[in-house]
Amino acid sequence: MHADADCYDQLPASTPVLIGVGEVSETLGSPDYAARSEAALAADAVRAAAADAVAGSGTDPAEVLAALDAAAMTRSFEAMGFGSPLGTPTSYPWAVLRRVGASPSYVVHDALGGQTPQSLVNELAQAVADGEHRVALVMGADVTSTTRHFTRGAGAGGERPDFREDVTGPEVDRGRGTHLVNTRHQVLHGMTNAPVQYALLEHARRHRLGLDRRSYARQMGELLAPMSEVAAAHPHAAAPTVRSVEEVATTTADNRVVADPYRRLMVARDQVNQGAAVLLASVEAARALGVPSERWVFLHGHASLAEQTMLERPDLSRAPATVAAVQHALDGAGIGIEDVDAMDLYSCFPVAVTTVTDALGIDTSDPRRLTLTGGLPFFGGAGSNYSLHAVAEAVRRTRRDPASTVLVGANGGQLSKYAVGVYAARPRPWVPDDSAAVQAALDAGPRVPWTEVADGPAVVETFSVEPRRDGSRTAMLVCRDLAGRRFLATAAADEELLGLLADEDAEPIGVRVDARHVQHVNRVALSRATLDRLHPVRRPRLERAFDRIAVERVGARVEVGLLRPVLDRLAHTELDEVVSAYLADPAARTLLLHGGDEVFCEGLDLTEIGWGGTLVTPPHGAAGLTGRADLDKPVVAAVAGAAHDAGLEVLLACHLVVAEEGATFALTQPWKGLVAEHGAHERLAALVGRRLADDLVLTGRVLDAHEALAAGLVSRVVPRGGGVTVARELCERIEGAAPTAVRASLRMSSEVAVRGCTSRSVDEVAFSEDLLDRLS
Repeated sequence: MHADADCYDQLPASTPVLIGVGEVSETLGSPDYAARSEAALAADAVRAAAADAVAGSGTDPAEVLAALDAAAMTRSFEAMGFGSPLGTPTSYPWAVLRRVGASPSYVVHDALGGQTPQSLVNELAQAVADGEHRVALVMGADVTSTTRHFTRGAGAGGERPDFREDVTGPEVDRGRGTHLVNTRHQVLHGMTNAPVQYALLEHARRHRLGLDRRSYARQMGELLAPMSEVAAAHPHAAAPTVRSVEEVATTTADNRVVADPYRRLMVARDQVNQGAAVLLASVEAARALGVPSERWVFLHGHASLAEQTMLERPDLSRAPATVAAVQHALDGAGIGIEDVDAMDLYSCFPVAVTTVTDALGIDTSDPRRLTLTGGLPFFGGAGSNYSLHAVAEAVRRTRRDPASTVLVGANGGQLSKYAVGVYAARPRPWVPDDSAAVQAALDAGPRVPWTEVADGPAVVETFSVEPRRDGSRTAMLVCRDLAGRRFLATAAADEELLGLLADEDAEPIGVRVDARHVQHVNRVALSRATLDRLHPVRRPRLERAFDRIAVERVGARVEVGLLRPVLDRLAHTELDEVVSAYLADPAARTLLLHGGDEVFCEGLDLTEIGWGGTLVTPPHGAAGLTGRADLDKPVVAAVAGAAHDAGLEVLLACHLVVAEEGATFALTQPWKGLVAEHGAHERLAALVGRRLADDLVLTGRVLDAHEALAAGLVSRVVPRGGGVTVARELCERIEGAAPTAVRASLRMSSEVAVRGCTSRSVDEVAFSEDLLDRLS
């Protein structure tokens, strides 16, 4: 029974309401399969939502679409910017909007994330309430199934549909958002696919509950199997087949292990062709369009929150921001979880559901089934748009039963972001959420320290083993070192450790391992002896042949010449070895670094930058210098020509810099889509002051040698061709000083805290043989 007319009449004119929902899908092999593009599928969903809004009113759905003044589209896998074998439109949102005859003034293409359907509903509802928009649309689609089908050479005559379109319009593109899903550190370790990422969280929960692996598999089956019953009854489900607990929990040829502990039926089904759309309007606009009030659905509570990065979380088995988002939305609605009649908890993986059920005391066998659609493993879910289908179902449920309340929880990343909506047909004025205050409180919480570089004893905190199609397997681990710092690691080569991790009767969590940083990746094994066998440590040497640098020993001086104008991975590695050997050699007193006659160094080799910007440098930073905390022996640089970008950052790590006339200094990374990440932001301001540092970073300003000297960026300026000669003279001058005092002086200059006469560096000099020799 719907509320009486007085309740609706008392609502403020700008109160946001959901007025229409639409869903479409198509399945390979079905009679009506048309191989529609993402834009075509989304457009059909938008038309369905407009028709739904005015059903029974006599209003033409085209009037609703013509009234749109805001539209937002979720981002699919095809729209991630990597290109699609079937082609892509120049603008995904406008490819949809042009099809349906809409021209909103505000258009957004959101970043990747499963939370975005609900967060966009929350965002646009607030904008409607604030009077910024009158009629708004959230839409999305994914055609991963069609894309893979034709990519594999299927289809009549092998012909592929062409999804390319040249269509543009004013658009706010929020970017791919892949940094919310992957970090460069994860990419380097091969931890880029969601099953492995979530498996780490899942095993952490299993261990917290004290369950063995077989029992836990059964528990996951008991959680997910009932969802398949819901999917079997949904007209748009990608896999509408009822599954038993045993089918979900048992490993078979059709239910293979994807990433331990997950079998195929436990993870999101990404091969779908589905689209959905939701229309919102102010009460005033809804009335003007003739949308019947019995079709209105209100957002009683809402929240959107972000979690700490995975390695920083105090407990990998929990997600406080997810729970806080659900609780904040319920508080906004003025109800508890027991008052919710139906819900859809994002179910890409079991831990995404149990994170909420554990915290709120919801039994996983709850008769509410925890899903409206059938969940991502059975209904399907690719890209970011799944939860828009859940919102559509929530709207239909509350219309059918106006007394009911329905909750939708949408998750993105590695339990990284969570958005919640509480829906009801009962009229209620808009109440803004206070997600910003909740987020601030979460951000102030404790964080676990972590490191990219691990060496030495450690303990396994969680893990996953991923089978490969060639029969091999690899393992991803999160470990803790003796300092309590977390780190990622792989165990691809230690068969003994791999066997332990893959053994269903074993418990690897808590097992002691040894770690070593090898070729930019942390490797672990059950013993140091195994690490020595698999990844032997090579002592840094000066006396060997190098490819990217020329090294010469001249008495107590080590001279290093850069042979190329840019630094690639091999150059970094070779320079790192030379600097390490220099610091370890007691007879080496100074290091002189120089480039060519025309260029010192123009920066990093951009051809090596891959997905995620994974141009890697050694643990000690660019050129083996910029990341060192132990650089307590002098490094003198001679600069001729350009010292730009990473080249300038290397100079900032040197102690003395001799610049020739004609030398130039600049940081131009922002114009290449990069940032100065090798110490420039910290060191530059300390040397030249914040104002000039910001000028260099933000404008790409180029300083000549004399400007650099005046700013304190270099030590002295000499005529062309004289840089190396003067640098050698400086090295000889330094070599005449007491070596212990020189090293102690450099350490003191880098100490963060002033310790006065109690400084260890002062004590070292006071009791040094150098001092005794000079006093005698």
